[in-house]
Amino acid sequence: MTHPITFISHALCPYVQRIAIALNEKGVTSERVTIDLANKPDWFLAISPLGRTPVLTVGNATLFESAAILEYLEETQPDPLHPADPAERARHRAWIGFGSECLNDITGFYTAPDLGTLERKAAALHVRFRVMEGQLDPGLWFAGARFSLVDVVFAPVFRYFDTFDRIGDFGVFDSLDGIAAWRRSLAGRPSVRNAVTAEYDELLFDFLCRQGGALSQMIEHSRTTFRQSA
Repeated sequence: MTHPITFISHALCPYVQRIAIALNEKGVTSERVTIDLANKPDWFLAISPLGRTPVLTVGNATLFESAAILEYLEETQPDPLHPADPAERARHRAWIGFGSECLNDITGFYTAPDLGTLERKAAALHVRFRVMEGQLDPGLWFAGARFSLVDVVFAPVFRYFDTFDRIGDFGVFDSLDGIAAWRRSLAGRPSVRNAVTAEYDELLFDFLCRQGGALSQMIEHSRTTFRQSA
């Protein structure tokens, strides 16, 4: 018996994007419900032990935490995104964890209180991506010709930079040709494009404006310069 699946999401959450991409790649039908994490509905708090997205309800079961949901989808749905070899699968899981560390660094970047901290955070991201570049197989995806869960996890990481690039050049991808090519491949993947709404970029831009740190100041400076030159 197939149980109905409800996918509870947030418009900007990168962990939500992981699940959206995986569901799309596997052709899984689900009802997507988007909530405002700044104003969480009572029904959501009643089913989400940690009060954060994503959440997947499958029949009477409630699943939370993106890594656990991805593993559940691997175990129960067709078109596996993990390698069949156990050792290679473990290696992929390790790089999935590395992807979460990259997201933590991105949070540190866009909340950096001053320009010096912002530059240090950008440099730290460059180091992370340089490490990742050494792990890429030849081809479009992390594992070469085969799209995997590592790709699922890094697509939302790179999506942030589509918006950051509108603000300035932070040198994060300097001399990282392999990462740049991987980023382009992921951006063109239909499941990646469809993981967010058309309003995502502007929603993220507005979110960054409200952070009150160095990046917010750069945005405001560029807006002031534009207004003065208009």
